[in-house]
Amino acid sequence: MSSEKQIAIHSNKQTDVRCVGAELYFIPVRARLPLKFGHEVTTSVTCARVKLTVADRAGKIAHGWGETPMSVQWVWPCALPYEERHQALLRFCKTLAREWSAFNDYGHPIEVGYRFQRARLIELLRAENARRDDAHKMPWLAALVCCSLFDIALHDAYGNLHNIPIYETYNAQFMNQDLSAFLCAADDSRYDFSGKYPRDFLAQKRPESLPAWHLVGGLDPLTQSDLTSAPLNDGFPEILTDWIRADELKCLKIKLKGNDIAWDLQRIVRVGKIAIDNGVDWLSTDFNCTVHDVAYVNEILDLLLADHPRIYGMILYVEQPFPYELEQHRIDVRSVSARKPLFMDESAHDWQMVKLGRELGWSGVALKTCKTQTGAILSACWARAHGMTLMVQDLTNPMLAMIPHALLAAHTGTIMGIETNACQFYPRASEAEATVHPVLYKRSGGRIDLATIRGAGFGYRLLEIKRELGEPV
Repeated sequence: MSSEKQIAIHSNKQTDVRCVGAELYFIPVRARLPLKFGHEVTTSVTCARVKLTVADRAGKIAHGWGETPMSVQWVWPCALPYEERHQALLRFCKTLAREWSAFNDYGHPIEVGYRFQRARLIELLRAENARRDDAHKMPWLAALVCCSLFDIALHDAYGNLHNIPIYETYNAQFMNQDLSAFLCAADDSRYDFSGKYPRDFLAQKRPESLPAWHLVGGLDPLTQSDLTSAPLNDGFPEILTDWIRADELKCLKIKLKGNDIAWDLQRIVRVGKIAIDNGVDWLSTDFNCTVHDVAYVNEILDLLLADHPRIYGMILYVEQPFPYELEQHRIDVRSVSARKPLFMDESAHDWQMVKLGRELGWSGVALKTCKTQTGAILSACWARAHGMTLMVQDLTNPMLAMIPHALLAAHTGTIMGIETNACQFYPRASEAEATVHPVLYKRSGGRIDLATIRGAGFGYRLLEIKRELGEPV
C-alpha cells in the first residue's frame, strides 16, 4: 500500500480530535554516573516535555502530556560536537511545537499521529538537513524522538477528553479505520489486517507488575575492585553486585563495544559469573549498532557455548549489533538468529523497517515509546501478526517518560518484562513523580509495579505530582 493511500485516512467520528496548541518545556537532568552508548558517553540529558491541547468536533478541549529524553548519543551518532547536536534537537522540538499546533487533521491519535509523521515530519526533517552535508545530517531516528513527546501527549489528551485509559480506545469504537489502512503483510504471508484493530494484538488485561532489566553499562563497576574514584555515598548502589542484592534483580542487559572481541567476551563472562553467584536468571547483550560482520557476534556466541555453556544459556536475546540503517546495510543475519533471538532496536523505526528486518533474518523487535506511541503500537501489531517476539527497551526514561514506557510493555506482552535504568543513572530526577508512583520508580523483588497508574489517558495522575516546570520555551 502506498504512503499516499495510507495518509488519506477517512475520519468522521464525533470522538475525533485535532491539535489546537502546544506548550514545550525543557528539563535538564544530570546523571549520577556516566553511561556509555556505543562509541560515546553521556553524563546528562535534556528531557523535553509538552502539554498538548486538543479539541473535538464540538469544540470540547482537553490537555495531554508527553515527555522524552533527548538522548543525543543514541539518536544521532556522528562526529559533530555533542552540543551542536543537542541544540539542533532542541530547536527541532520547538519547530515541532509550532507544527503540531497548526496541524488541523481530525482523527484518532493513531490516525493523526501516523499522518503527521508521513505528511509533515518527513518534510520538516528534509528542510532541517538541507544545509547539512551527508555525514552530518540529522537521522530519521532523531526526528522520531523529537516528535515522540507530541505524539505521546496526543494519545494522553485523547484519553483525557473521553475520560478513558488510552489503551481502551485502540478499537473500532474509537478508530475510523482498521489496521489495513496502515499495515500490509509481508510478501511471504497471507495475513489480512482487514477488520483488525490494535486491541486484537494487545493484552486484554494488563499485568500489574513486570520483571525489570538492569543495564550494565560499559563503564559500570562490577565489583569493589573496579571502583576507581571515591565513593559517591549518595544512598544508591555503586557496583553491580550491590544493585543485584538491593533490587533482587533477575535480568541484566550488558552493553558491549562491538569492536573488541576479547573485551566483549570477557565482559559477558565477568557479568555472567556475577549473575550466577547472585541468583540472576537472564542476560541480554547490546552492541548498539557497532558491528558490521555477523562473524563477530557468531564467534562470541560460539565461544560462550563452548567454554561457558551456562552463561550462553542465560542469554535470552541479542540486541541490535548491526548498523540501524537497514536499507543501506542489508546484512543477512540469519546465522545469528539461528543461535539466539536477534532483536531490532535502533532499526525498528516503524513497521516497514520491521518488515525489512524480518526479511533479513531478525527474529524480534525492541519497541520504544521514544519512536512515538503510534509507531510502537503499529510495529507491535505487525510483528505479532508475523510471529515476531517483542521487547520494550528503555531510553533511560525518568519522570513522566517512564509511565507510557511501562504501559507499552504491560500491554504488548514482551519476551521478559521491561528495561528500567533511569533509577540507576537519574535516581533523583523522578522524586516528584515517585511520591505518587513509588513502586514504579523503585525496583523491588526484581520487578516494577504499575498498580498506581490509573485513570484517563496514560494515568499519570498529574494533578497529584508537585513539579515546577517554569515558563514554556
